[in-house]
Formats: sequence, C-alpha cells, structure tokens
Amino acid sequence: MKITAIETLQWAAVPRLMIVRVHTDAGLIGLGETVDKIPGAKGALHGTIAPLVLGQEALDIEGVWRFVMDNIMYHGYAGAETRALSALEVALWDLMGKYYNAPLHDLLGGRVRTHIPTYNTCIGFGRNEDYRAWQTHLGGDAGALARDLIADGIHAMKIWPFDRFSEASQGQYISQREVEQGLEPIRQIREAVGDDMEIGIECHFRWNRVSMERIARALEPFNILFLEDVIPAVYPDEIKRLADSIRVPIVGSELLMTRWQLRDWLVKGVSQIVMTDPVWNGGISETRKIANMAEAFGVPVVLHNVAGPLCHAACMHIGASIPNLFFVESTRAFYREYFTLLSDFVVQVDHGTLNVPTGAGLGVALNPEVLTRPDLVREVTEGEGLAKGRRAMGDHWAIPELR
Repeated sequence: MKITAIETLQWAAVPRLMIVRVHTDAGLIGLGETVDKIPGAKGALHGTIAPLVLGQEALDIEGVWRFVMDNIMYHGYAGAETRALSALEVALWDLMGKYYNAPLHDLLGGRVRTHIPTYNTCIGFGRNEDYRAWQTHLGGDAGALARDLIADGIHAMKIWPFDRFSEASQGQYISQREVEQGLEPIRQIREAVGDDMEIGIECHFRWNRVSMERIARALEPFNILFLEDVIPAVYPDEIKRLADSIRVPIVGSELLMTRWQLRDWLVKGVSQIVMTDPVWNGGISETRKIANMAEAFGVPVVLHNVAGPLCHAACMHIGASIPNLFFVESTRAFYREYFTLLSDFVVQVDHGTLNVPTGAGLGVALNPEVLTRPDLVREVTEGEGLAKGRRAMGDHWAIPELR
C-alpha cells in the first residue's frame, strides 16, 4: 500500500488546527493533525516531508519516520518539521488500523485501562465561556465553573491565574499582592466544591525560579495537583532546583520534542511528572517510546491534548495502552464545539474519565460536509516524490538530495 498524496485541510472556523489526509493506492485514507503555528508546519509538510514519503510503503511507519527524521535532523528538527511529521505519523497509524480493521489501542499491544482519567483545561472557544468563568479580573467565578464541571462528570481542572502578572516584569518578579490576587480563583473553587475538584496550575513557562518559589509556597495550603511548565524547558537544572525546594509536584514539558529531548530530563530527575504531545513530539510511536522510557524511571506521564478530535482520539488510545498514565488533558470547550463540527467523534465523560474510540484506526471520521465548506483551504502534494522508485529507505545514504 503506497502513499500517493499528502493533503492538508484548514478551516477559518478553527484556524489553529491543520488536519492531514494521507492517500494510498489501496483507496484507504489516513487522518492526522497538528495544532498551532500552522504556516510553518504546513510548509514543512508539503515542501520537505511530502516529497520524501510519496511512493513509500504506508505500513512501514517506523521506516518512514526514520527516513524523514534523518533528513530533517540534518538542519535541526525540533520545530515545524517535527510537528508536520507528527501529523503524518498519526495518519499512518490510522491507515494501519483501517488496513487491519483494528482500533489503534489493539495495535499498540492492547489496553491496560478502559477509561482515561482527564483534567479539563479551561480555555474558551466560540460561544463557550469556560475561560472567562474563572478569570476574576474579568468578573468570572471559578467556583461556579468548578460546580458546572463536576455536574458534567469532570473532577480535575487546570487554570493559569498568575500569567497576567508576568508581563510587567517579563517574569522576573511577582509581588505578594499579585500572588494574593492570583489565589482568588483557587479560593473560589475550594469554597464552592472543597476537595471534590483537583486543581492544576499552568504557568506557561513565564517565570524565573525565585518568582515560582513565591507562587508555589502560596499554593501549598490548597492541595494543588501540579504546577505545569514553571520555567522554560531550556533551564532543566533550575526546574529541578525548584522541584526540590517546593511541595507541589511539577509537570514538564510539552516543549520537549522526541525521546532524545526527554532522555536527559528523565536522567536528571527534573520533574515528578512528564508531559508530551503526540501531534508535536514526533507522533504516536514517539509518545509510546517516551512513556516507556519514563516508566523505566518510575515517572508518570500526562498527555498534552489541546488540538482537535484526531489528537484527542490518539491520546485516548495511547492512554489506554500505557501503564504509567497520570492524566490526559482535555478541553470541554473544544469537544463541545468544533469536534462535532469537524468529525463524528462524540466525547463521553464518566466520573472523571473519557471514552476510548472503538472503530478501526483512530476510530474517527470527518463529517463529509466539512470537505465542501466555503472556509476550507485545501492543499495537495502528489506524484512520484524524490525516491522515484528507488528503495529509498534503504538506499538514501548515497543520495545527496535525500539526505
């Protein structure tokens, strides 16, 4: 089953998302996606990666991945190229599942759990007001949001109440008054629902260590589940010093691409919890390898998931198959609004857990009408590709334009 075309789909209604369709000579089409900074990923996919994979065997996922990585690593890989490769690789796994008529979690070795624990990231989208609901400086009520999430079966949530204070000092200083203001939505949640809601704090790597220590000390009485991306991931030693000096566990980092960037993080014991994203880090296989590596260190994994229905489905299948899953991130605003706009995937929440799709591959199909929407931007790369009939994955070492 050869790859014959690489197609990207974007919609003005969801501009931060790029869906990829991989076409084959067997008539099967695999679906993948990536999210954010789409122009770079789209250019890398059509301009660099598609010519390398056209004509290759679609079921040779590891071989195709290594062939592409060998090429993009030559000039630095951990950016647009890896995000594009991630979308392609997810689509190849979807193709494999459709070819063998098996759900992805079966291809990954079967399940260790049937329901996936989740926390809700309180982002807004469209008509959804989850974001405003917890921002007290916008007049929101985080306690009311917590009650509403619990009514929907969600018992863990993530907010970022300190981000706004980082702008004035560029993350170099936060005053005690600002810390107290940042604690207000957390107080609202605890007053409204007590400990029935787990609370994670996103920091968006905006702070230095001395500021994070002040924030973390203030958070300790509130039984916080985790602090995420406390300091930019390029400072692992500082993050470890912070982790060693505070009581709240640290999660990191969605910014680390591939197992190679996570390896030193784990060896150094930088954070108590590892986070990775299958549509950024290299794909489904790479996520599984990262999880396996973390398991060897006794470290649990959070799957970062702020994209679309295909990433969500991939996270469900991976989460079902890895022993050391901590949580899968999810966003109620997204699956309430544009998941159903784009696909047939209906997310079900049950006592803090999410459902795993049961169909072949990812178990998700695009709604036919999205392919004719007036806001659709479609681009297709097809043809022989650079391999031109050569056994490219084995012979490319001697072909300059392929390496």
